[in-house]
Amino acid sequence: MTGVLPVFFYGPFAGLVWGGYVVSRRTSHAYRPLNLKRRVWLTLGAVVLGGGGVTYAVASPSADPGATGRAKRPVKVYALALKGTAADRQDLARTDTSQFSMLGVSWTGATTRLHGTAQVRTRSTATGEWSAWRDLELNVDPLEKPGRRVRGASEPLWVGSSNGVQAQVVRKNGTTTALPRGLEVNLVDPGVVTDAEAKAPGSEPAAFVAEGSPDATSGSTPADPASPGDGTTVTPTDGQTATSPAPTDTTTSTATPTDSGSASATASPSASPSPTGPTAPPSTVPEPPIVDRAGWGADESISPQAPEYNADVKAVFVHHTDGANDYSCTDSPSIVRSIYAYHVQVEGWKDIGYNFLVDKCGTLFEGRKGGVDLPVLGAHTYGWNREAAGIAVLGDYTTTSASNAALASIARLAAWKLGQYGADPAGTTQLTAGATQKNFSSTSFTAGSAYTFQRISGHRDGYNTQCPGNSLYPQLPTIRAWAAGPVQGLKVTSLGGATASGSTYYTKGTITAHWTATTPGSLIKNVQLLVDGKTVATTSGTATSVGATLPLGSHTIAVRAVHQSGKTATSSALNVVAETTAPTFTTTPRLSLRSGTVNTSAVPVTLGWKATDDKALRSVQLLSPTTATFSPTTTSSSRTAKSGTATTWSMRAYDYAGNYRTSSPAYTPVILQESSATKTGTWTSRSSTSYLGGKSYSSASKGAGLTWTFTGRSAAWVVSRASSSGQAYVYVDGTKVATVDLKSATTLYRQAVWTKSWSSSAKHTIKIVVVGTSDRPTITTDGLVYIK
Repeated sequence: MTGVLPVFFYGPFAGLVWGGYVVSRRTSHAYRPLNLKRRVWLTLGAVVLGGGGVTYAVASPSADPGATGRAKRPVKVYALALKGTAADRQDLARTDTSQFSMLGVSWTGATTRLHGTAQVRTRSTATGEWSAWRDLELNVDPLEKPGRRVRGASEPLWVGSSNGVQAQVVRKNGTTTALPRGLEVNLVDPGVVTDAEAKAPGSEPAAFVAEGSPDATSGSTPADPASPGDGTTVTPTDGQTATSPAPTDTTTSTATPTDSGSASATASPSASPSPTGPTAPPSTVPEPPIVDRAGWGADESISPQAPEYNADVKAVFVHHTDGANDYSCTDSPSIVRSIYAYHVQVEGWKDIGYNFLVDKCGTLFEGRKGGVDLPVLGAHTYGWNREAAGIAVLGDYTTTSASNAALASIARLAAWKLGQYGADPAGTTQLTAGATQKNFSSTSFTAGSAYTFQRISGHRDGYNTQCPGNSLYPQLPTIRAWAAGPVQGLKVTSLGGATASGSTYYTKGTITAHWTATTPGSLIKNVQLLVDGKTVATTSGTATSVGATLPLGSHTIAVRAVHQSGKTATSSALNVVAETTAPTFTTTPRLSLRSGTVNTSAVPVTLGWKATDDKALRSVQLLSPTTATFSPTTTSSSRTAKSGTATTWSMRAYDYAGNYRTSSPAYTPVILQESSATKTGTWTSRSSTSYLGGKSYSSASKGAGLTWTFTGRSAAWVVSRASSSGQAYVYVDGTKVATVDLKSATTLYRQAVWTKSWSSSAKHTIKIVVVGTSDRPTITTDGLVYIK
């Protein structure tokens, strides 16, 4: 043994390492030589296992081979016995373990029921923290004809990477049935098996012993009944002899796995269907993508028996697997692999029980071997396996709904499998009970009798269990509708390139239709754009938009979705008008003066216009000298303009089709000072910064007048106002048109108090005459403003 370090391993390995061999008393992997030259072990530490009260050595490698990946290692299954002398409780104290990610509780006797509760706590390798207590699901379907070596067990629970466990099993209050014999906690390490996993960043846990040299047997094999653990010996390659220690916590022999009747027990070992197996019938819908067993890393050597087949698939039962929902979908192959190892190496089944599994991201996995397109006999729904397939969603859906991705994949798979036998996924079928029992809703079944089931049913419909969970079960009608078709919730949500006015859309011709549907696109064969009932464009089922060019005129637009089953659904039609006629300005944008305070930089004006369209005017926009958008019914807006400067007032009218017309007239407000007027009577000049130009005229002389002559289209008289201000007459082109009272409770300057506008620009004369009002005869004028 020169250069070889003897290391004794107990606890999780429950066996011995001697001279390069693992001698195991309770492991489900093969007994193979270890290549101790593969690692240089730096440290050895003792870890106390509370369950067995023994220790094992933990070795650490000197280098990290997984700095850019992870070294492959096989799946490993370990067992830790629960302790307790009482018939009503057994425990496993907090125990340090090798890394594992799934666990459950099992016991001697497949037909023995555990009447009570089983709870576990685990320690995360990432955080070092212990989880809260979690219940294990004990109401697991029994096998219809279990082999004598099959164990009773809880559902396996995925907990993520862990290195410590605590467990307790308590008998139900009020029952006299003792806890089953041989209670143990079973830990599953999914290993690193596939190339994709090996390429993932990370390192191999130090607690694992290195695997053998490349020429050693790869994968896991069932423990031979004569293998170490029964007091036999192994002869290592170096001539040394190692004897396995006597069992201290539990002893389990492994026989040929089986989970069904005599057909399983007598089938010849084979990993593929026998030549007499059924032929896969074609389906009415496409097969969805399915990760095969090699893809998720199934070790076929642990389940050597040939698959069994049913005559057909009349129904699909939906399950959930229990465990955490926060798993990463990159871990899904590991979860499937762990369930496989648990079913076969812990419970003693011939293969994984489910025909298919699906993760929350919608990835489908092949379960039990035999061909995904064949009616493989599974072990998933007690009493109903002979006429159905089972699909399990990874996770716990008691209080959390399954993702749409998972529902869509279940619908696709169910539609495909049922479509192989001409069955409507939304319909019902008659199934013959294989066992006398009651389901979750207390419906009684008698073996040999036929009962009506939905083609897509929940586990609880056939067996007394909450599976697939109180949140997933109400989602089954959605799965049925998606699987059967036609497409649900189809509607056009918008038309790009067109704008709606009321119930009609308007476009210049080119449109893009956008739609939604509640049925996932993966179940839709294609979507067609219909114009006036005729298909003008076709796109894939996963698309949500398509474009087309319409001829001028009125049309109807709709979309038609073709389900993978061939059933069609058509959305409500939209009315669309294609037109290219631009709006018109029946009244060109124009300025008129309005009342308000006048400054040289801000003369109060009103911008007026009128636009129309032959179909539907949408809006009018002011483009300059500032911007604004107006409704189609608005025809004026109060603005200000700078005096003495020609300003372009550009406006654009849009219709709902997107056609537009622009009008851009220019206007100049002009201020005429009082000094430019022709005077009659007596007027006094006044100076103040409050006046336009700093000066104004004032008069209290009755009949005194000021006259301005200009060429323009709008005019406004500008004055000062106070409580003592009087009145004045206004004459336009020689005709008296107004009497203006300038009295105001507050003093105001530069006020446009009277305005007049004309339809076009022309020469006009404005004359102001003092009325000479009693007690307040004085008026003060600041000039005249006009627009040219």
